[in-house]
Amino acid sequence: MKKKLRHLTFVMSVYNKSDVHPSTFVLIGIPGLETSHMWIFIPFCVVYILALVGNCSLLFIIKTDSSLHEPMYLFLCMLAVADLVVCTTAVPKLLSLFWFHDGEISFEACLTQIFLIHAFSTMESGFFLAMAFDRYIAICNPLRHSTILTHTVTGRIGLAVVLRGIALLSPHPFLLNWLPYCKTNIISHTYCEFMALIKIACADTSIRRAYSLVVAFLTGGVDFILIICSYVFILNTVFHLPSKDARLKTLGTCGSHVCVILVSYTPAFFSFLTHRFGHKVTPQVHIFVANIYLLVPPMVNPIIYGVRTKNIRKRFLRVFRFSKLTT
Repeated sequence: MKKKLRHLTFVMSVYNKSDVHPSTFVLIGIPGLETSHMWIFIPFCVVYILALVGNCSLLFIIKTDSSLHEPMYLFLCMLAVADLVVCTTAVPKLLSLFWFHDGEISFEACLTQIFLIHAFSTMESGFFLAMAFDRYIAICNPLRHSTILTHTVTGRIGLAVVLRGIALLSPHPFLLNWLPYCKTNIISHTYCEFMALIKIACADTSIRRAYSLVVAFLTGGVDFILIICSYVFILNTVFHLPSKDARLKTLGTCGSHVCVILVSYTPAFFSFLTHRFGHKVTPQVHIFVANIYLLVPPMVNPIIYGVRTKNIRKRFLRVFRFSKLTT
């Protein structure tokens, strides 16, 4: 009896000592590619700089050109801000990890990073849906476009997207904060991610996983379904236009939006599905795709809209010529 009691006391003391939050987590980067981190740093750094320059230039051009103060470009500004927050939340620490081998991150900073990345990624999805709604109104009901999507309505849609992201993702840090992490404080990733912390927790996480799954469906999943529905109506309207030139011109106005959606949703869905169902996918592939999702869309979005949107392209060339003449 005494032996059993001593054993139980020992087990309980070990559990109590381990049932705590670590003061810091350690990010290890891309498992198996630690020796290549310094080489990976270079393209990642270049892409991050291009993303900063591209999105800041886009914001400046739209802000300074009153002819671009239309719903589509205002939603594009909101998307650019969300892109900047997402990549800036994760990439500086990621670059520090690759170059200086500085993988240590405090528990609070890790939770903050999780909230910002997931909340603003959700907002990006909402802004894609808002832009699809704008294209739907512009093509299917062009005479009422200016009366339906006023600046007030555009602002309210943007605010609703932001509030949705904050409301649905705010519980994530609290759900993670209440978990014990007695297995390890090492995170096999380049940044803090909800599922990465769930995997190292030493408690039942089924409810938290279910909540994350529901949130993902209510945001990215529903948004993607509604975007597809909007384009079904758009295509139906386009194919009923009388001439081929009119059809091509109308479809051309949606080209940038479709490209941006494909660039953003493809790595996002791949990352989400492999985290939960892709047990045979190697960690290197999953983490690399997760980093592509953070870096590539913020870099590519301004380029796509800059190249394919005539008004933005003309304005950018005008600014570039002016700066060239002043020098």
